[in-house]
Amino acid sequence: MTPDSHVIEAAGGVVWRTKGNEYPNDVEVAIVHRPQYDDWSIPKGKCARGEPLVECAIREVFEETGYRVRMGRFLGEAHYMKVSAGEERPKVVYYWALRADGGLFTPTQEVDGLRWLAIDDARAMLTRATDKEILGRFAEGPIFTSTVLLVRHASAGSRSDWEEDDRLRPLDSKGWEQAEQLVRLLSRFGVGRIISADFVRCIQTVEPLSEAIGVPIEEEPLTSELGYPGNEATALDFFRSVGTPEGAVVISSQGGVVPDLLERLAKEDDYDLPQDIEAKKGSTWSLSFEGPRLVAAEYFPPPEVGP
Repeated sequence: MTPDSHVIEAAGGVVWRTKGNEYPNDVEVAIVHRPQYDDWSIPKGKCARGEPLVECAIREVFEETGYRVRMGRFLGEAHYMKVSAGEERPKVVYYWALRADGGLFTPTQEVDGLRWLAIDDARAMLTRATDKEILGRFAEGPIFTSTVLLVRHASAGSRSDWEEDDRLRPLDSKGWEQAEQLVRLLSRFGVGRIISADFVRCIQTVEPLSEAIGVPIEEEPLTSELGYPGNEATALDFFRSVGTPEGAVVISSQGGVVPDLLERLAKEDDYDLPQDIEAKKGSTWSLSFEGPRLVAAEYFPPPEVGP
């Protein structure tokens, strides 16, 4: 997702940390004071032109709080009208759950105060009703979730034009560009494990990520169009078991697997997904699990690259 040229778009989220393993007593959230408005707010800010929303959220949170965060489940969006340069324009703010990975707050002209508070205390201190609502969605949970990033391999030409074993078909030039750009998105989730179908194009899609973060690629035939059919139940059990709250898991798969797998997961867990499940080459589904149960799903279209 990248900002619309007419709509003012902003991003941020509920920055949280834990002092232990007890919910909700050990969970704290960060709220910031903005002297320009004299209010207490959830960290967020305006996106730069062409800046992906996820990157905007990460950047704005760091600029306002000094904390590095990793992406979690999507919490929703707020819509309202805002006057900009004498013109009233629509504004949309996108919010995620953002787990703090460390940092240090330094006061600035825009943000001169930060407080870590228990959820109820933070909600009482927040100025705006919209921020209170977003924090409420976060508090409804689940908070302690694991993330599986299900990626369809990037562009790899046409199957009909490839005369060798289809498992050996590589990415084309567009696919390599997409794979490089995917690093920007996937790395924001704090990836700790990378799994790929045993097809060259699937492996190549996550090679730039593997090199960038120093995590090896594990091959898993269950995630391929050859290994998945007839083994759907086993594959679902595998997907449910790989997640861990300590770090996101990336799984590079294929178009013949992704929609069917998502449909089965959603049906078993009574989770609402769009009737037509998108899975374009180079796209990503961010799946949040509470234990083995799917509790949130968010689609990220393929990175925008040249023709």
